[in-house]
Amino acid sequence: MKLPSTTTVIRVFRVLAIAEAFSWAALLVGMFLKWVTRTTELGVEIAGPIHGALFIGYGIAALSLWAMLRWPFRVAFFAGLSAVFPFATVWFERWAGRRGYLTASTGRDAATPAQETAGV
Repeated sequence: MKLPSTTTVIRVFRVLAIAEAFSWAALLVGMFLKWVTRTTELGVEIAGPIHGALFIGYGIAALSLWAMLRWPFRVAFFAGLSAVFPFATVWFERWAGRRGYLTASTGRDAATPAQETAGV
């Protein structure tokens, strides 16, 4: 069985980060309709499982990138923590991208993002 490339996992992670944020929005609307207006539970019944699946997928992708890109623990921690707060996965994806944590290194001796910022 061939494993996906690092570039593919990065692309999937970015898509899941955005999709997870949208599913959070849908779930929040569903919870508003269920608990505040008391009109329907349909939003929670539909958005809940979708959000749950995207949340798990995002977590698996983050753990995969932690191993593949050798993220420092604090980066992996914030990736996981961002899934707990609404819309934070988009913020984390942008933050990690700007700092080079979502870039596939080329070659065996490529520096990690932490080494590059430290001047190693």
